[in-house]
Parts: sequence; structure tokens; C-alpha cells
Amino acid sequence: MKRLVTAILAGAAVFGVASVQAETLVIAGRDGGYGQALKIAVEMYEAKNPGLKTERLELPGGGLLEKVTISMREKSGAYDVIMLDDPWAVEFMANGWLNDLDKLGGGVDRDFVKPARDVSRYPVGSGPFYAVPFVGNVELFAYRKDLFEKHGLTRPESWTDVLEAARTISKAEDGVSGAVFRGKKANPIVTGFLPILWAHGARVVDAEGTASLDSAAALDALELFLALKNYAPKGVETYNSTEVRDALMQGTTAMTIELWPSWAPSLDDPAKSKVPGKIEIMAAPGQVQGPAPMLGSWLLAVPADAKNPERARDFIDFLTSPEMQKKLALEVGTPPTRASVYEDPEVIGKYRWYPAQVEALQNAQPRPRITQWSKVEAILGDYLQLAMIGEMKPQEALVEANGKIARALRR
Repeated sequence: MKRLVTAILAGAAVFGVASVQAETLVIAGRDGGYGQALKIAVEMYEAKNPGLKTERLELPGGGLLEKVTISMREKSGAYDVIMLDDPWAVEFMANGWLNDLDKLGGGVDRDFVKPARDVSRYPVGSGPFYAVPFVGNVELFAYRKDLFEKHGLTRPESWTDVLEAARTISKAEDGVSGAVFRGKKANPIVTGFLPILWAHGARVVDAEGTASLDSAAALDALELFLALKNYAPKGVETYNSTEVRDALMQGTTAMTIELWPSWAPSLDDPAKSKVPGKIEIMAAPGQVQGPAPMLGSWLLAVPADAKNPERARDFIDFLTSPEMQKKLALEVGTPPTRASVYEDPEVIGKYRWYPAQVEALQNAQPRPRITQWSKVEAILGDYLQLAMIGEMKPQEALVEANGKIARALRR
């Protein structure tokens, strides 16, 4: 009897060890719509892989960055898959915190839209792949086609066209601003300004990592940006996403210089929009050079200290497959990163603006690939708003911002 009890206990102990050692995949990702997309994918992946245990964190952007940064610095091995905003990825790649996906197998195939594919490598566009692009977020431009037709205006091909259209419509339409944008300092105002700056051929930081705002091209861009305020709603210097979306949906603006894919589905919904079917979405206009919308891609990566890197890579491949990207686009509205999904008739049938969205993605510009971008963005945002509210002249704001950015880049 004693031997039987001993055998049973031994078997239980072995079973307990096996349970502890069951394969586990730990994922740190975003909340909201992106979290919903991850949930769908995880449930489907678990169904295909019986016995796999998955743990998934849903966090807001700031919380996610803090958690994964601490984990990488402490080499805790807490996560197998992490979701990264593309500007964050530079620090993670440069510090050796991520697995080389080429070595884990598969690379990143050429169906992914090139700008999103490029920021998944380090150095950008040429080095090994350390991530796979998951969300094809890109800054779009929108205008009221009914008002443009009413006033004999054509689709704006340049930022000069935008300014002229804003002037015309503001003067002719009571209760309708010519344009709207996010004027709040820091990230909001910078995000609106960058496509204008880039289209003028200017840069915040050049390819050599040098502060580059003190230029004639940058001054032209800022003066045009500030001129748009004359045809924007009162108080636009405090506007953030909510105010911009409301102006668009309420039909109280003719154009927005910034629209994100997650906002677009509501524009044609009569329950939410007063102008359904009247908003045209396009890539940002050009100026000295062609369209240069801002890339806002989210990436998936495998930490260098991941405990289950092979399974992590397999899950990322599953999540970013053409079939899954199509499913998530149709069910959740997750912007794809694969060009082939943007050509799918079923997807285009649901999202009429997808041809314009993929055009914007193909021309998208990433924020500078520097580890100090958050500091640089904060500096630029402060000075842009000082110019916007008239406390500094445009050239003075650019010169001072450039000097501070140069100092930040040396640290």
C-alpha cells in the first residue's frame, strides 16, 4: 500500500511539472481596437494549437511603452511578443533588445507596403528585420467634395491649393471653417505639421542626424501652416483629435489636414455623421515634392530574451498573414500592412477609401529614426504653438527650436 501511495504521489508530481512546463506565449499589446484585433487572432491561434497557453496584456500606449522598456532593460524575459509604435522601435533595435527575425526564419516578405517594411529593419530600410508591420496606420487628408464642387474647386494637389480652397470656402460659407487641424502643443501639432514640412522638402532632422529646421524650406512650410489658422475654427490652437473629428462629422469644416484610418468608417454612417458620403479621403497633398504623409505603423517583435521565440515568430506570421489581415480589416477595421489586402474586392467594397489609404501608405514618411525623437517632438511642438499663438515670429521659432533640437541630439 505504501508503495502504491508513493507511486501515485510521484505521478502527481510529474504531472504537476508537466503542467508548469506547458507551452506558454506571453503577448504585450495595445488596448482598444488593436487589443480587440489581437484577441480575435489569439483565440484563432489557440484553436489551431491545442495545449498552448496564451497570456495577453492590453495596455494604453504610454503604459505599454513603460512595461516593455523596463522588461528589456532588466532582461526579465517577461514577454514573447511585443507591440511597438514605429518611433519606439528605433531604441529597441539599436539597443539589441529584439530578436533578429531573419535568424528566426522567414524574413518579412515583399507583400508588406514598403515604408512599413522599411521601419521594421535597423538600420532603416537596409539592416536585418527586427519586427513585422502589423497595423498600417497612416495620416490621411480629407475634404468636403460637395463644397469643392459648389465653389468650382478641384481636388487639392498642393498645400498652396489647400490654403486657397480654405480661403474661398471660409469667405463663402457661413458656419464652415476652411480647414481644421490639431493645434495642441507636443505630438498633436507636430503630427499635423510634418506632412506640410516634408512636402516642402524640409526635415526636422536630416539623414545624417543633424537638426535641420533652420532652412528656407522649413520657413515656407511653417508660414503656410500658420496661414491656415486664419481659416480654422476659433481656438484651434487647443484642438486635439476629438475636436477635429467633431468638426468633420458635424460638417462645420471643409478640410482636415489630419485624418486617421480609425476615424474614417464613421464618416459614412448617418447615425454619426451629418455629411455621409460627402467626405473625400486622399493622401496628403504635395508641394515642392510629392505627397509625404506621416507613417504611424505599429510593429510586432520578439524580445531578445523571449522564453519562447520560435512560437512567438510563428504567431506573428499567423497574425500578419494575408488571410488574418483581411479578417481583421473587415471585422475590426485594423488597417492592413499588406498591399494585397488593399486590392481585395470585398475589402474595398466595405472601405471605399482604401485605394487612397494604400496610396498614402506607399508614400508615407517615418518620423526620424533617432532614439531622441520624443524629446525632439516635444521641443518642436512647443515652438510651433508659440508661433501659432503669435508669441514668436515663424523664423525665430524655427531657429530657437533648431538650436534646442541640436543640443538634444548631442546628449
